[in-house]
Amino acid sequence: MKNLKIIIVLFAFALCAVTAQTLTTRYNQLGKMYLLSLSSAPFPDSAREEGHTYNNQTYSKQDHYNDSSVAVFIPKNFRKTGKVAIVVYFHGWYNNIDSACVQYKLVEQFTAAQKNAIFVFPEGPKNAPDSYGGKLEQNDGLKNLLSDVTAFLVKQKEIKSRKIGKIILAGHSGAYRVIAYSLMRGGVTKNVSDVLLFDALYAEMEKFGYWIEKYNGRFLTIYTDNGGTKQNCENFMDDLKGWGIPFFKTEELDLHQNDLLRNKLIFIHTGLTHNEVISTHNQFEEYLRTSKMGK
Repeated sequence: MKNLKIIIVLFAFALCAVTAQTLTTRYNQLGKMYLLSLSSAPFPDSAREEGHTYNNQTYSKQDHYNDSSVAVFIPKNFRKTGKVAIVVYFHGWYNNIDSACVQYKLVEQFTAAQKNAIFVFPEGPKNAPDSYGGKLEQNDGLKNLLSDVTAFLVKQKEIKSRKIGKIILAGHSGAYRVIAYSLMRGGVTKNVSDVLLFDALYAEMEKFGYWIEKYNGRFLTIYTDNGGTKQNCENFMDDLKGWGIPFFKTEELDLHQNDLLRNKLIFIHTGLTHNEVISTHNQFEEYLRTSKMGK
């Protein structure tokens, strides 16, 4: 029995190694992927020291809140400039960096958008039903993470300056919370050019509303009928009307590129399902391409 346990542990470590290797080599034709382990990553975090319980099931720290991985992708045609632009993506419930990259073709879409930026994807609650953002909910949480990322990239000579330019925050489903807290407390809010929510407006509308009022970035949300966000999106639009803040609403099938380029606040209703809103129509690519980040 003891030998069997040792074999199982060794197999688990080997599987983790293969997964990491797959992620870092899968996109070699598109650019270079690093998988970092950073103390500034969302997890581990003291608030999940005992794990998390949802629907009477406990998700342990060891299995779901102990991974400090941050994926960092540099596209092949990246040009070193005085400031580095960054697209930060967050996954939703029951997901992880590797599975989300594959399922939603995130790196492929990011590359196709042809932004002179780096792609940063921190591990959230791993394969767990949880929206908690860990250390990224603390003051300067996002600033600390991006500072560590840029320090590493300067050391690797991938960028020539640690100065951060424009930032895009994007995420699916439960990612709404870490994005909202990053806007309020992240320490780099003035750099955020775009917020992209993929069927993710479940809560924290007051934080998004504050950012919309105080800053000049583009806010875009695509929402479905059955993903649980439709009523919140409609309520939020009613609030914007009450505040006298103009916005653009459309059906996805009627959406044109100019709509994405000309409007600051964009609400897109789609007939797709919750997990189809990121890549079915290459939405992530299109929203990045038309962002306020520029070339």
